[in-house]
Amino acid sequence: MTIVLCVTGSVAAVETVKLARELKRKGYPVKCFMTDGACDIINPYALEFATGEKVVTKLTGEIEHVKYADEDLILVAPATANVISKFAYKIADNPINTLLVTASGYDTPIVIVPSMHQSMYRAVEENVEKLKKEGIIFVEPKEEENKAKFPSIDDVVLQVQRATSAGGLEGRRVLVSAGGTYEDIDPIRGITNRSSGKMGLELAKEAYRRGAEVTMVTGRVDVEIPQVFNRVKVESTMDMARALEDNLIDHDVFIAAAAVSDFVVEKNQSKISSRTEQTLKLKPAPKIINQAKEHNPALYLVGFKAEYGVNQEELIESAKKRMRESGADLMVANDVAEAGAGFGSDQNKVVLIDDETWDVPLSTKEEIATLIMGRIAERII
Repeated sequence: MTIVLCVTGSVAAVETVKLARELKRKGYPVKCFMTDGACDIINPYALEFATGEKVVTKLTGEIEHVKYADEDLILVAPATANVISKFAYKIADNPINTLLVTASGYDTPIVIVPSMHQSMYRAVEENVEKLKKEGIIFVEPKEEENKAKFPSIDDVVLQVQRATSAGGLEGRRVLVSAGGTYEDIDPIRGITNRSSGKMGLELAKEAYRRGAEVTMVTGRVDVEIPQVFNRVKVESTMDMARALEDNLIDHDVFIAAAAVSDFVVEKNQSKISSRTEQTLKLKPAPKIINQAKEHNPALYLVGFKAEYGVNQEELIESAKKRMRESGADLMVANDVAEAGAGFGSDQNKVVLIDDETWDVPLSTKEEIATLIMGRIAERII
């Protein structure tokens, strides 16, 4: 599945060596086209090194614009105002615009990643909208410091994966909670947990790759959330409960991957003195997952159950109990005492439970997310 990476004369061209390498790491062969403006910023040899392929900087008798026009995907990153506007009106006066015009005739998927000054981006909004109506996919830039900046490489790669995936969740809306909540003890201190948000993020990414519209409700996380997701930030357990209540009715799937605090504390309005011994009174917090289907009975509900230092039989029974209480359709259970697994790790060892039970050996969280989303896609078709 080959990606044709088209690099134009934005200063963000310096990011494309890393982008090309990341695409290669994800298993995509990459072929590059460059405009003269891009060659002024980055030497074509750099992208030849990154891709292992000769870079097309001009069209020859090999008719490169036809040869590569019906590959699996054309990725224009970064895309200048000039290239976007010419493509909107099918002007073919350089190798990249000629390739784009030819590719659009083949209905080849095209993804465009704009990068320019913010005022220029606003000036070409009409052309961007024209191309979107034609089915061209845009990865929105980060608008800051009066610039429409190149988005994160992870965001670009995620969009490429979505555009080249087999799908399975098109038209579905998936809600994912992730990270840990934080309960105030006083204005300075609080209680929380070690959740990093990594598992929730990988699940959200996999849902997006498969074509779903994704909303993430996040507590405290140690990961960067892609800007292509709708995101709601929360702090406390009650904040998360309210955010989920507001969103559950509009979604087909809810994956409750957040590590929500089991307890709340009555907040002291001033700083508690550290000079004397203190006793905290912990009040059990409501189980948000148990309320999910009250708000949306048609929801496909995925729950998580973490235990510590239990045997396999105890772990499965604990997860099944939570499944009965919440009405969850699928439970993911794990023992955070397992070496190399659990909070903060890039790996986990889990048991998946619905009408069947199966062990997933120590695997990356991305691999586990693929298994879970595959199961969800099978069940909600």
